[in-house]
Amino acid sequence: MHYRRKEHPPPPAQREQHPTHHITLSERGPFLAPRCSCGWSGPARRSRPLARDEAAAHVAAESEAA
Repeated sequence: MHYRRKEHPPPPAQREQHPTHHITLSERGPFLAPRCSCGWSGPARRSRPLARDEAAAHVAAESEAA
């Protein structure tokens, strides 16, 4: 079975607050994999809310470090 890859943009508030970190969420079959424009990538998860939360935690950690 072949799955199409879908890209989901980050929430608008996240884009405005952190312009240097652009998160994309890629669907790979039943999994969702977060990736950041800085090179970070999270593990693919079946739980979409968990994948989104990990991406948000990455952006928050990077903004605290800056």
